[in-house]
Amino acid sequence: MNSRFQLQWKINLLHAGQTIKEFLKEEEISRIALTDIKFRGGNIVVNNREVNVRYVLKEGETLTVIFPPEKPSEGIAGERIPLEILYEDPYLLVVNKPAGMSTIPSREHPTGSLANALVGYYEEIGIMATAHIVTRLDRDTSGIVLIAKHRHIHHLFSKQQQKGNVKRTYEAFAEGILTQEIGTIEEPIGRNSASIIEREVRSDGQYARTDYKVLKTYKEFTHVELQLKTGRTHQIRVHMSFIGYPLLGDDLYGGSLNLIERQALHCKKIQFYHPFTRMQLSFTAELPLDMNELRNIG
Repeated sequence: MNSRFQLQWKINLLHAGQTIKEFLKEEEISRIALTDIKFRGGNIVVNNREVNVRYVLKEGETLTVIFPPEKPSEGIAGERIPLEILYEDPYLLVVNKPAGMSTIPSREHPTGSLANALVGYYEEIGIMATAHIVTRLDRDTSGIVLIAKHRHIHHLFSKQQQKGNVKRTYEAFAEGILTQEIGTIEEPIGRNSASIIEREVRSDGQYARTDYKVLKTYKEFTHVELQLKTGRTHQIRVHMSFIGYPLLGDDLYGGSLNLIERQALHCKKIQFYHPFTRMQLSFTAELPLDMNELRNIG
């Protein structure tokens, strides 16, 4: 049986005397969300009794907000594709995406995406939700992806991203030997006017910043760790190519396919605040086999 998404609070002395409307505003539940709850099949319940937003809360009461049913996205069919789940709770998922899997379906790859896998997983466990993917990765980039189980949680994560509180760390292998151990690439990125896919550094692009540090140098390439301060499409790939060190396997941006057949880029760590408990969480995913083997080439 499909279950609806809900949030629940035990009211303490600090919030006693507030109306539910005032309390939910502090919890960042928007007016639009409250309208949906009122008119589209949601409920607001205090101690198992349905109330409205004008109800004045008392210490010790349990407030439950039940959101309306959420329909899966049209055009995204559920598929039974195994997921490597690093963490799951009623609010979010953290998964380790393999290289070769699109984040969402596209014209070139209409099936087999992470979104298809999520819809199939939700159908299996009885969650009424669509695929709310917070942090996307390119098809051939491996690593950690953060997923919200409901649009309200996605909304909260979006606010975190705007404040820079969702932090991702990547590992990559770049052609050539970086002489600067630690560096910052701060160049605007925009769409290449000659391509619908390719991005480039251009003066009229969006602000973008990538910080990097060298982990180890090899004979013909460098193992680097990178942190995104912004989240532009292809940001790491564009920035590394711009400074003359394209990623191994990234033929779109000048990388060689001699050692690896996809861009040698992996999101290895994510850190964020839980949108409901507000505790800071951190997760890591080890390098996949194809990238790990590069460390043995020397």
